[in-house]
Amino acid sequence: MNSWWVWVSNGEDQGQPGGVGAVAQGKVFSVAIVLIPAQGRSSPSGAGPEVTQALSGGGSVWLPEDCELPRAPSARPAGAFDLPDSGGHWQQSPAYFPRTAMSGNGDAAATAEENSSKMRVIRVGTRKSQLARIQTDSVVATLKALYPGLQFEIIAMSTTGDKILDTALSKIGEKSLFTKELELALERNEVDLVVHSLKDLPTVLPPGFTIGAICKRESPYDAVVFHPKFVGKTLETLPEKSVVGTSSLRRAAQLQRKFPHLEFKSIRGNLNTRLRKLDELQEFSAIILAAAGLQRMGWQNRVGQILHPEECMYAVGQGALGVEVRAKDQDILDLVGVLHDPETLLRCIAERAFLRHLEGGCSVPVAVHTAMKDGQLYLTGGVWSLNGADSMQETMQATIHVPAQHEDGPEDDPQLVGITARNIPRRAQLAAESLGISLATLLLNKGAKNILDVARQLNDAH
Repeated sequence: MNSWWVWVSNGEDQGQPGGVGAVAQGKVFSVAIVLIPAQGRSSPSGAGPEVTQALSGGGSVWLPEDCELPRAPSARPAGAFDLPDSGGHWQQSPAYFPRTAMSGNGDAAATAEENSSKMRVIRVGTRKSQLARIQTDSVVATLKALYPGLQFEIIAMSTTGDKILDTALSKIGEKSLFTKELELALERNEVDLVVHSLKDLPTVLPPGFTIGAICKRESPYDAVVFHPKFVGKTLETLPEKSVVGTSSLRRAAQLQRKFPHLEFKSIRGNLNTRLRKLDELQEFSAIILAAAGLQRMGWQNRVGQILHPEECMYAVGQGALGVEVRAKDQDILDLVGVLHDPETLLRCIAERAFLRHLEGGCSVPVAVHTAMKDGQLYLTGGVWSLNGADSMQETMQATIHVPAQHEDGPEDDPQLVGITARNIPRRAQLAAESLGISLATLLLNKGAKNILDVARQLNDAH
């Protein structure tokens, strides 16, 4: 898919050499939106070539004679927004840019005021917790930097998982514990996009939704936070029968196997609540949390130990943020698609395909580890019994080219494990998905289903 830039002009660069060049270098004056087609120029008397593609009100824009309009470069200039080449027929993007006429003699200040009043506000849904707000703020800040002319409104709400705090996550029996209410808001058009921790998003999304962006992954590992009286210890050196809190069957199963002298107990609540329980209740010697969450909250100083894969493999998608949107909202898909981090995307596609093919979830202990090296994607996946006594792990790899930059792809490709990424090569995505399915198939053929079935039955019975 070829692209031209949507050029932004303030009316002062009309006919001035270097005016468009300044915009091309990212110096954007957000007043009039000019869509530059490949053809359609004429040379009126006494002026430079005219772009004859009409704006909504019939205005025109004059460009210098020697202006060369480049194809879209790999890096989007700040404030620029690209649209597909549809055979020479161009449209403005009404969702984001007001249809405003602008001539060489236009009133830039008046136009700016009119544009501001017509600007669509992008509504961003999030959970109410402090961590969720920090994560959402980071995504919105990135979008604001990419699209400085847009306005964003953050709308926070509580989810089922936030409200039910006296039951272990694995026993609530709901796959969309932290996403359902946010998806309902999307469905009702109350928000345009939602920021999630990717590990909270099921591998099969409800009809009408898709993950439109997966942001660059932070640390996927788990971290141990110790009670103040045990600072300086590790899980291995904690006293016999020390109680360790975790909300995850995955963590408990692996760590019981690795550290049989410890006892593991469910602990619920957001990060603030769990840390308060650790420090004040004298019930826990340590708790296990996601390292990325602690880092985003600025609490790295509380981390006493990082658990590496040989001790505890992580959850599918852990450490990455996902942006969920309506699957048919092409404007929003285009808006957020630039946030895709290619390596994170491909790793998470493999992980999600593995989990989906196993039919796993939070009610069974399933964990992964992925790595990209020298054109190879390595995926390790494992399943455990609830007490960690039975387990099965395997590793597979596939040759996958990770693009250095976004590449345009077809718009009608279906989702892969709930993800839409049209600017990442489809062949790479399919290879990652195939790797996840192949590894899950290998484990199932070796008896992993029996381990998972027993784990589900025992979890449901308690």
